[in-house]
Amino acid sequence: MTILSTIGRIAAELGAARSRYLTERAINSLPAEVQKDIGWPDVSSKVVAPGAGSWAGAK
Repeated sequence: MTILSTIGRIAAELGAARSRYLTERAINSLPAEVQKDIGWPDVSSKVVAPGAGSWAGAK
């Protein structure tokens, strides 16, 4: 891998993490009834430890 491809990969991962964060923030701002209707939060999908990034030891 070249340094530019590594930087590009890291930038893409940061962009994806930011997108997930903004999505969670938007869903958390919905009323509790709506969150319940859409099944938020789904406990079974929470397999990553809080604070761990997608690349933290997964590669």
